[in-house]
Amino acid sequence: MDFLNALVAITNYVIIPATAYGAQLALGALGVTLIYSILRFSNFAHGDTMAFGTGVVILITWGFQAMGISFGPLPTALLALPFGIIITSALMLGTDKVVYQYYRKVKAAPVVMVMVSVGVMFIMNALTRFLIGVDQINFADGARFVINAREWREMTGLAEPLTLRSTQVITVVTAILVVWALFWFLGKTRTGKSMRAFSDNEDLALLSGIDPDRVVAVTWIITGALATIAGTLYGLDKSFKAFTYFQLLLPIFASAIVGGIGNPVGAIAGGFVISFSEVGLTYAWKKVVTYLIPNWEPDGLVQLLSTDYKYAVSFTILILVLIFKPTGLFKGKIV
Repeated sequence: MDFLNALVAITNYVIIPATAYGAQLALGALGVTLIYSILRFSNFAHGDTMAFGTGVVILITWGFQAMGISFGPLPTALLALPFGIIITSALMLGTDKVVYQYYRKVKAAPVVMVMVSVGVMFIMNALTRFLIGVDQINFADGARFVINAREWREMTGLAEPLTLRSTQVITVVTAILVVWALFWFLGKTRTGKSMRAFSDNEDLALLSGIDPDRVVAVTWIITGALATIAGTLYGLDKSFKAFTYFQLLLPIFASAIVGGIGNPVGAIAGGFVISFSEVGLTYAWKKVVTYLIPNWEPDGLVQLLSTDYKYAVSFTILILVLIFKPTGLFKGKIV
């Protein structure tokens, strides 16, 4: 029985939250990977794009709630999500026309494009804060739990409770559907195949008659959609605060690079590697150890790292991968 309680504790505090967090990182890393593989620069504004998209979704959600519109047991933010995607994608297209297009025409070096994206990041961060403020916002409504602690105890008779929040289930299901739709688009549609060809060999793609402006526009639209979805899911699962999304840039880039930047499958795998590493290394294992070793209770928390060092885990993994395997787990492009 103690072994089952230990297993439930690991599931409740490590596996479930790490899976939801990994799905959010995977969607964010997919956006970074698309920009890197097709437009050939690292977009440092991606975290603040997620923040802007989520901010727009929150504002529209509040508007729906003020009109008495809800989504039943599901969060109202899911109704607002398509509008957030449209507005964020339009902002991405506008930013490309005003900023990035010039640097593509003069064939600026990738490092110049990175510095340009840093400038865009600061502007977008300020725009987001002006739009929705700097306070922490909880905007999830609808049913809170799929399984709560009392139901679990009554159902199983175990002492250790298990809770499964609806936002965690929504995150995983939405991520699966989005990833499936993206891979179907890239593999089955003419535009998706054009994007893959452009990524593999730009010169040959241009000789084949592929319209580069169309490829660039579709890339920004998809990136805006992925950023808005990832940011909204993260905000629903935890909470929204503009600066938090700036901090998420590190684990998102770590996910993309660990999996192999430029490789969509690698971005997904990297997201889960980073999430399980962060959650596992910062979890206090005292309760699990107490279950597994009867009649002994450790004095400390049996915690390898404090949660204050969560992002240090991402940074350490990122550095190790860049030193020992710069192409990542799935052999993306060399960074």
